[in-house]
Amino acid sequence: MPDSVGDARQYWINLAERIARPVLENLAARTLKANMPVEAHNPKSRAPFTYLEAFGRLLSGIAPWLEQDKPEKWVKLAHASIDAATDPASPDFMNFTNKPYNQPLVDASYLAMAFLRAPEVLWKSLDSRVKGNVITALKATRKIRPNQSNWLMFAATVEALMHMIGEEIVRPRVDNALRKHMEWYKGDGVYGDGPNFHWDYYNGFVIQPMLVEVTSIFAKDAEWGTFAPDVLKCAQRYSAILERFISPEGTYPPIGRSLTYRFGAFQPLAQMALMKKLPKNVSPAQVRCAMTTMIRRQMEAPGTFDEQGWLRIGFCGHQKGLADAYVSTGSLYLCANGLLALGLPASDPFWSAPDAPWTSVKAWAGVDIPGDHAI
Repeated sequence: MPDSVGDARQYWINLAERIARPVLENLAARTLKANMPVEAHNPKSRAPFTYLEAFGRLLSGIAPWLEQDKPEKWVKLAHASIDAATDPASPDFMNFTNKPYNQPLVDASYLAMAFLRAPEVLWKSLDSRVKGNVITALKATRKIRPNQSNWLMFAATVEALMHMIGEEIVRPRVDNALRKHMEWYKGDGVYGDGPNFHWDYYNGFVIQPMLVEVTSIFAKDAEWGTFAPDVLKCAQRYSAILERFISPEGTYPPIGRSLTYRFGAFQPLAQMALMKKLPKNVSPAQVRCAMTTMIRRQMEAPGTFDEQGWLRIGFCGHQKGLADAYVSTGSLYLCANGLLALGLPASDPFWSAPDAPWTSVKAWAGVDIPGDHAI
């Protein structure tokens, strides 16, 4: 087992701080654009988007930790960063509208998800001026028409936040996203990315977690409330599959695009742990041990961080050739969404239960385990 009981949570916190430090310290000081490197195949073309990518993706991942532990230093940095990112007078004011690329909608949705995941610490505690700037910035993305793919969930997630905070919503942006994904369901807990199935981790990066968040917000809606139970059931099945993907050595298959988002692919597994909705025969302790082993192997690979602490492109270390055309430094911070279980207190069984072998460890050790079946 990778850690004695009690050590894993501190390791996850230390990693969250390591990932967050350069982004939040610079953004709070309004020096992010001045100091953040832009590694990409074409840095100039990605620079208009990379800063919101880094901030939105990071904050959505660490939001449950901020909500649970309320670490004063990091909450203050988050508040100052939200202000800097949405204040039009700030040198770090972020791009919520730029064309011809529609990328700002993607990362505005992750910023929205951060508020959904930490409503007390990140939203309610903001002053009215900053709240107004956030609302204006996020509403600006309504001009962007999402692609007929996982992008529909970005628009729906922004609207889910608007609903939570009492703003009027654009219902077609939610309705289209939910109904299309029900149409694109391929079976056994997996959705197509649009009409077609793709062998990649976009069910983990986007589709499953955003469907869970959005349907939870609209669970009492007359039109959309019936979607929530099925969405949760699919997320549980998909999280069971993800847990089985983690080998005894802490590796997983490098399949499909966006592999440079690293363990962000396991966001649904961390989300189900956070919600206490893990599937049958998957214990919190085995998920902790599996994910900690995998995260260590991936994030401690030489070259993962540069000398100033910024993430570098790669899957296991620095592998710039793995970058898709849309990937830049900011994109990489989606990995933080694999840390959602930090929203559970140290006393929770996820952290406090004795170490336990995960499915692949037991299977490859010859343990007589239950069979696996489709839903």
